[in-house]
Amino acid sequence: MRSHSPLPRQRGLTAISGALALIILLLIVQIWLLTASLESFLAGHLSVAVPGAIASALIFLACLGLYIFILRVDREVQQD
Repeated sequence: MRSHSPLPRQRGLTAISGALALIILLLIVQIWLLTASLESFLAGHLSVAVPGAIASALIFLACLGLYIFILRVDREVQQD
């Protein structure tokens, strides 16, 4: 069986940079979604609040998953 070798430092930093870029993009989308949902809700369109909250929760879970990925990659790079 092959043993699991730690990631080389450069590959780990590239993976972390990519994940951080995705988190930034997702947070921008989440801020836009919050603004649009709140504006529609305050305008009297009450049916927008629940789908906006569900979409925001999914984006939050995606960011949380990327954060856990970053911690895991960082731990592997630190072992090197």
